[in-house]
Amino acid sequence: MGTRLREAGVELLPVKGEIAAAARAMGSGTGQGGATHGGKNDDEHYHHEEHKIDQKVPTHNKILTSLVAGAIAGAVAKTVIAPLDRTKINFQTHEQFKHLLNPSKTKKHLPPGRRFLAGSLAGVTSVACTYPLDLVRARMAVTARDRYSNIMEVFLKMYREEGLRTLYRGFTPTILGSIPYSGTSFFTYETLKKLHAETFKGREPNPIERLMFGACAGLLGQSASYPLDIVRRRMQTAGVTGHALDYISILGTARKIVAEEGIIQGLYKGLSMNWIKGPIAVGVSFMTFDITKHWLRRWEVFHQDGD
Repeated sequence: MGTRLREAGVELLPVKGEIAAAARAMGSGTGQGGATHGGKNDDEHYHHEEHKIDQKVPTHNKILTSLVAGAIAGAVAKTVIAPLDRTKINFQTHEQFKHLLNPSKTKKHLPPGRRFLAGSLAGVTSVACTYPLDLVRARMAVTARDRYSNIMEVFLKMYREEGLRTLYRGFTPTILGSIPYSGTSFFTYETLKKLHAETFKGREPNPIERLMFGACAGLLGQSASYPLDIVRRRMQTAGVTGHALDYISILGTARKIVAEEGIIQGLYKGLSMNWIKGPIAVGVSFMTFDITKHWLRRWEVFHQDGD
């Protein structure tokens, strides 16, 4: 990461000692700290420079750098292609769940089950924190401009006309959809990084490789959760599309969609378009988060424990 990243158009100044460390890792096949390759230990293959830096950073500074990196990742992804409301919280909480699910602190990678669990928990947490705003955005997207002038008006009209429970209409399918989406996305990305470390003897992935890992993660995550996303949007907008009595429960909504539109044209409608824009946005988010976090954790100020 410290070398010039010409393929991605990113210029970063080399960090002192990084080139020598990379040459030693590539030339000898031996990881930092004496970890050797070719053994049977699952933890012997990892990206050495990344973990070497992480070991210098106390836990509270890891949280801080994750917050900053997640915020930048979300901002860059929005600028590139589409609004990702929960991006920042997703990345921030995923880092903390990875830490909590690895109590031994000696493993460089979580086992597959915990890898999926960390991503799923991050998704559930981000949804719980942002759901009312997500609902408001969905309402404003399908109504005439003169109906709502601002976000507060949306909240007030929904409360007066449809009741308080409407603010959480579609919450359950959103939570359920976040489990396969975030779980699959983070699992795929972390797994591809692990395979990369094993294949290239600990060499750090370059930005293009990180982008491709993230794009694959986004593609699989969206495909896994798309039917529940369709159900969620139908339930969220039921009050303004004339289907308030039709779209009440998850199963009832799914059955009605399949009965009237079919499985492919109903539950997977628009998926092909998401395959075009979604992986790009998710890939940019993962790439930006990883590079920013790695860059921040090089700073010596984050290597000091405040206790």
